Amino acid sequence: MTADPVRAHGILDGYDEVVELGDLGPWRPKLVASDLDGTLLDAGSEVSPRNRAALDACWAAGIPVVGVTGRGPRLLDSVRDALDGRGIAVLAQGGFVVDLERDEVLRTVGLPREQAAAVIDRIEQVAGDLVLAVEDAAEQGEVRTQLRVQHGFEWPYPEPAHLLPRHQVLPPGAVLKVFLRSATLGQDELLARARSVVDPADAEITHAGLGFIEVLPPGVTKATGLAVALERYGVGLGDVLVFGDMPNDLPMITAVRDAGGRSVAVANAHPAVRAAAQDRTSGHDVDGVARYLEALFGGGPGGV
Repeated sequence: MTADPVRAHGILDGYDEVVELGDLGPWRPKLVASDLDGTLLDAGSEVSPRNRAALDACWAAGIPVVGVTGRGPRLLDSVRDALDGRGIAVLAQGGFVVDLERDEVLRTVGLPREQAAAVIDRIEQVAGDLVLAVEDAAEQGEVRTQLRVQHGFEWPYPEPAHLLPRHQVLPPGAVLKVFLRSATLGQDELLARARSVVDPADAEITHAGLGFIEVLPPGVTKATGLAVALERYGVGLGDVLVFGDMPNDLPMITAVRDAGGRSVAVANAHPAVRAAAQDRTSGHDVDGVARYLEALFGGGPGGV
């Protein structure tokens, strides 16, 4: 098992907080969408037996489950395992969407190298020198492709990586996303500065609670990635139950909320996510997703 990288950075509390859930009302979803790390997965980056049972019960009741994650396609195997190979998965913050059962890629988006370089330069003008890592868009379908990482980045996951000098980190072609880390600024401050100088028409910028920010192609968010899955299933945002924990989850949290669906923050969620979500459940290390599904549908653990 892999140690929880968010907890390792000491960012938020509430992982083991149990939230008492009362009557959740008569509303029921037609689809469940959940972030993975920090939400559905426990501190060991695993789907607990209780969460697994709850997801299985959703499928048995005819309710699809969509995993929506920042993990890139190089980690597709881990995403497939977490979702038991079922349904559609949204990866790379929405930039790579795949039907797991058909092995069919439904969406793939890249940011041109020159555009990525210009955005990085703009951010460094207000944030100082940054350390980079890059996911190559040209190799999105290669699940074992290594991340391109500048020396000194301190990547939080124990995976192989191409360690490179700064001038070699950006590949010749388009990138799926760029990771930027500051030696002096926290992720929230770095995100705020970056957004102050980068037009959303040039790039989408977010963070997933790992100590750095991510630069994505314009229009790529978890909400737009989830929309691809919803179109395939014929389900509207107003019929979605969504779970999340970090700023990268905000687009889908707010889209579902505003459409009349239901958005839920786990107890260990970022303050911005707790403020945006309509409801709250237990922390990710005490089966927060399963507890909410059980309370919503009734029955014991895993009951839908």
